[in-house]
Amino acid sequence: MDVLYFAWVRERIGLPREQVETSAVTVADLVEELKAREARYAAAFADLSALRVAVDQELTEFDAPLAGAREVAFFPPMTGG
Repeated sequence: MDVLYFAWVRERIGLPREQVETSAVTVADLVEELKAREARYAAAFADLSALRVAVDQELTEFDAPLAGAREVAFFPPMTGG
């Protein structure tokens, strides 16, 4: 599956996107797998309340299932203005 990172998430991880092989059932499971990879992932995902997630371009929660998902994107909350 494609995993996309935006804004400061991308800056902390150092990649805009990557292809990930995962056995994760939910987005939260995927986050735990990513955090276990390296310190830069752990830093990016340290505070999930500061992140939003979309699965196949649909805004969702971290307990969302990943079955059949092709893309997961992580980004900070959007602000108006």
